[in-house]
Amino acid sequence: MPIIECCGKTDVGRVRSNNEDAFFANPEAGYCLVADGMGGAAAGEMASQIFAQSAEVTFGNNRVPAEQALIECVQSTFRLANDRILQHVADHPHHKGMGCTAELLAFGASGFVIGHMGDSRTYRWRQGTLQQLTKDHSLVQDQIDQGLITAEEARSHKMRNVILRAVGVRPSPALDILRGSVLPGDVFLLCSDGLTDLVEDASISEVLRLSTHLNRQAEKLVALANDAGGKDNITVVLAAVLQT
Repeated sequence: MPIIECCGKTDVGRVRSNNEDAFFANPEAGYCLVADGMGGAAAGEMASQIFAQSAEVTFGNNRVPAEQALIECVQSTFRLANDRILQHVADHPHHKGMGCTAELLAFGASGFVIGHMGDSRTYRWRQGTLQQLTKDHSLVQDQIDQGLITAEEARSHKMRNVILRAVGVRPSPALDILRGSVLPGDVFLLCSDGLTDLVEDASISEVLRLSTHLNRQAEKLVALANDAGGKDNITVVLAAVLQT
């Protein structure tokens, strides 16, 4: 089983009055997550917290070593959170429209499993190279895939905040599951779009290249987003593989 170290940081940014993001990291149980709430004020914040709480229910405090069982835990977390948010909206109609994007990274005996929904992202830093593992479920990403706009144009596109998938918006949304192996020295970055909308991948790489503690790297990433305007809540979680 990989031995991992995790840390996370969230910040309201420089424009928003409340923080709708949430993160959680449990290195002993081998998982971490980022959720970015939507729906305004208390509703968005509640949606992201429901996702984090659902992961705690599903995973508990024990490692899940087998890959298939790990995949099922990840799927169960998204399903439970989706059902709970939908039920909350049914009970509180004034919260209609609430939901969250979410990244859930879990480690097992054979490597990692990622559950991904929305436009939050998971990256892997390995041997000096940063790789985006997830693909945004967004209108602009679809337009990039179709060759209608470039990635650079997408960064300032007026529809860049239109999300095509999210937790808690409709019954049984499609979930991306990714899996792979891990190496000692791998660092995984989970983040909300408050980071990636304002900070280029090259700048993220420069931070992760620094030989410093994960907490310092997380603080630096948040600072970069705030220095670039801090237009949204900013949340990052770093998970380093110390030993496999």
